[in-house]
Amino acid sequence: MSLNLKNIFLSEIKEELNKRKNQPSSVLTEEDIKHLPLPVRNYIRGCGYIGKEKTLNGRIFWKDVLFRMNRNAAWIDLDCFQFNSIQEPCRIVYMKSRLFGLFPFEGRDKYQGGKGNMLIRLMKLFTLADAKSDEMDISGLVTTLAELLLFPSMALQSYIKWEYIDDFSAKAVINFAGKEASGTFQFNKDYEMTHFTTNDRFQSQPGNKYKNIRWSGIAENYIEKNGIKFPSSFKAAWDQNSGDMIYFIGAIEDITYNIKEFKL
Repeated sequence: MSLNLKNIFLSEIKEELNKRKNQPSSVLTEEDIKHLPLPVRNYIRGCGYIGKEKTLNGRIFWKDVLFRMNRNAAWIDLDCFQFNSIQEPCRIVYMKSRLFGLFPFEGRDKYQGGKGNMLIRLMKLFTLADAKSDEMDISGLVTTLAELLLFPSMALQSYIKWEYIDDFSAKAVINFAGKEASGTFQFNKDYEMTHFTTNDRFQSQPGNKYKNIRWSGIAENYIEKNGIKFPSSFKAAWDQNSGDMIYFIGAIEDITYNIKEFKL
């Protein structure tokens, strides 16, 4: 039986957009952010979000995406498509590629409705993974948190709590659907967010098991489009005994906010 993950991905986004289609919009102001920690306020100001429409949802346009399973594995080229929504934390990603350049495979990674799920299909016929668990829920929640500052109105939501650390770092705690996760954002002297680190993410292990490993997201090379600054390069890494193992590298070409529909 064929299972087209692209159609599943698009239908899940359509469901999310339909739930929010009457959500009112407003402009982000200094008053909105006055309670946030200093480095977060400076990031939002410096990246140009003040005076712009609040970011209710958005699409990330990825290019040049590379992924590998472990330190010794070959890098795989991925086509990657992503949607995030913030009234309730939601992140849905569709990926496709060819194993060994021959066999088409698709993946859909999501956190929606308080649940995380990774679904991978080979040749639209064979299920290689359909991961659902408490660990996937927490991992999906904290991955959504890691991308918070790409959608900065998320910083204002009631499910986010902030803790000031110092002038160049702040901790965020996200609590949703009965689960909690946290991580620390670090900023450079220009108040560009450069690192997010967390101890609340789980790595899949053989035998449907999970291991709690420190995880980092690394943001670099900020660019400006339509008056908004954002990192054009992003990496994800697991902290292993032999040092960080970077397993994802991608370039962000653009981010479109407050979309009404999503087309591939």
